[in-house]
This record gives sequence, C-alpha cells and structure tokens, in this order.
Amino acid sequence: MKMPLPSGDELVLTLATLANPHRLRVVAVLAGGRKYVSQLAREMGISRALLQVHLKKLEAAGLVSAQMEISPDGKAMKFYEVTPFAVHLTPESIAAVVPEMTGTDTARGRDEKGTV
Repeated sequence: MKMPLPSGDELVLTLATLANPHRLRVVAVLAGGRKYVSQLAREMGISRALLQVHLKKLEAAGLVSAQMEISPDGKAMKFYEVTPFAVHLTPESIAAVVPEMTGTDTARGRDEKGTV
C-alpha cells in the first residue's frame, strides 16, 4: 500500500517533530507495542511530565494516538501507540510539496521575513 504524499505543511510538522532524540526514542519504544504513560516513562527513564510534553507533540503531528481505558481497579490509564507512517524523502518529493506550503513565498525564494 502506497501512502499519500503529505502536504508541505504536514511534512514540515512531521520532520520538526521527529527532529528530537526523546521523541525518536518514544516512537522506537512504541513501535514494540502500545504502552500506558507510566510504563513508558519508566522504560525510557524520564519523568512523566517530560514524557507528556513529547507525547503531545507526537500526537499533534499525527505520529502517535492515545486511548483512555479504565483498569479493573477503576484507575484511568492512558495508552499510546504509534500511528503507521512513512517518510520517503527525495528531491522530487520535496519539490512537489513546497509550492503548497503556507508561510513561505516560494515563488520568489523568500522566507517569512522576506529575505532570500
């Protein structure tokens, strides 16, 4: 199954989100199967608060998803799992999505500040 080409904005968001070693580690751990927050924090050796920050970024980019479940003892547990994704970068694939990006003036090769 071939995945659709992301928009330019989606590509920027995905790459920016994955450009962090902690978030890459989260994806790597979750690739082995879904985990609840406390279990994931223990496995990664980071605080739950820091983990939550990275999980929110990954979820906003659509790279992980969350599901709340109630344990047999009535405790709420939030489970995270990886959302299937693939990023295949080539000069041609980048050229195809750049014209649709927001916040850039690609026609003249200028950035958001108007500089070249």
